[in-house]
Amino acid sequence: MTNSPRTSPPPADRAGRREWTALGVLMLPLLLVSMDVSVLYFAIPAISADLEPSGTQQLWIFDVYAFVLAGLLMTMGSLGDRVGRRRLLLIGAGAFGTASLVAAYANSAETLIAARAVLGVGGATLMPSTMALIRTMFTDPGQRARAIGLWSGVMTAGVALGSVLSGVLVQYFWWGSVFLINLPAMALLLVLGPLLLPESRDPRPGRFDRASVPLSMAAVLPVVYGLKGIPSRGWHPQYVVAVAVGLLFAALFVHRQRTTDSPMISPDLFRSRGFAPAVALDLVSSFGMMGSAFFTTQYLQSVLGKGALEAALWALLPSMPIGMAAPAATALVQRGADRARVVAAGCAVAAAGYGMLALAGTDALWLVLTACGVLACGIVTVISQITDLAMGIAPAERAGSASALLETGAEFGGALGMAVLGSIGTAVYRHEMPASAPTAARETLGGALAAAEREPGLAAVAREAFTNGMHAAAIAGALLLLGAAALAARTLRGMPVRGEQATPDAIAV
Repeated sequence: MTNSPRTSPPPADRAGRREWTALGVLMLPLLLVSMDVSVLYFAIPAISADLEPSGTQQLWIFDVYAFVLAGLLMTMGSLGDRVGRRRLLLIGAGAFGTASLVAAYANSAETLIAARAVLGVGGATLMPSTMALIRTMFTDPGQRARAIGLWSGVMTAGVALGSVLSGVLVQYFWWGSVFLINLPAMALLLVLGPLLLPESRDPRPGRFDRASVPLSMAAVLPVVYGLKGIPSRGWHPQYVVAVAVGLLFAALFVHRQRTTDSPMISPDLFRSRGFAPAVALDLVSSFGMMGSAFFTTQYLQSVLGKGALEAALWALLPSMPIGMAAPAATALVQRGADRARVVAAGCAVAAAGYGMLALAGTDALWLVLTACGVLACGIVTVISQITDLAMGIAPAERAGSASALLETGAEFGGALGMAVLGSIGTAVYRHEMPASAPTAARETLGGALAAAEREPGLAAVAREAFTNGMHAAAIAGALLLLGAAALAARTLRGMPVRGEQATPDAIAV
């Protein structure tokens, strides 16, 4: 009996000039959405002077964007799979541009808060839609990996660029200019999107499970709220209860997805080998990135005594090598390197960055900047590879849901990193501050510097205590990333680079 010849799958269509041009168009909204996370860092004082918000309103002006964005990512990813990713992207671009215009000319704190909330809604449509469209435009695994590497670099650079750009704009213009910069990019997307971007959707989407929408938001929002509050205000009962309530609703959400006939997030995604570890590693990567930012931003300003804009400009230096990290990692994998080893190496490099932070003294500008650069390169290496892996594993018809899961995990990881590492650093700081110091000085470094005019020598003690707290947090971060390296080496071993997807692509027109 002769065996029939084995037929190899047809080669994937390679993307051409139109797809790469479309990718450039998609990078614009991605850059702006990631910038909006940090664009208010230096604009808040000017906004406070103009609109005179209360303390609570000021917090909402700053945080409501991230809250709404995190809460709606899964909903919008699933919705895009059903109604069409290009359609949802263009609707989100219109909402984002309109809300930016309203925010720029807001004449009250309430109006600005509402506009920032709508910006979060728009951002939640844009982020998973861009990744899902990349998944459907670049069907060749090698090209998709390069496109996702660019996506990862742009997203990471946007967060760093946002704070600097806000400082420059506020210095030379008025605070509303930080929102007006969104308008040209959104207008360009609305004009070129219908011409360059293909429409794609799940050909058999099933009904949209409306009950999952409030459950997903009730799971995400309280946890993000609690984790964001813990670093600056401690383990207050309201934050602990918020996290507990969110975790309860998360369990209910998971149960709903496992039992309903048409889930928002299909459990089948997690049955595919490699997808769950990719989501976990994405969370850990964001943990490491944002956990370090909690200390390094304060170190540049409060320990080294640099002004806000000067500190932001210095902070740009570590982001320069980031653009080379993802393409280099992609080239290694495409040339035959084991993806598990590349991801594990990225985690180990990031851990080395934390190790360098643990060696910094109170006057170590270049060591801290180098540590940030090393850490960021390692993190971007990991993010680019696990994103490519997860999007290759996920069926094209569920690309929006898969992308939303990754991005929701990143939001959780960032908030968790600031909460956990921030709490470790704060605990060490408070332990090392003398009991005779004023209460405000024992709470935060900022409080100590404010009290230093009346307490000679207090500033030096506080800076030393803060730096020691950073050392402890850096050691914890390094250990976590070394654990992530072991996880990657174990769970991703043997994962293919080409031809990961085995399901038919979604409808594209």
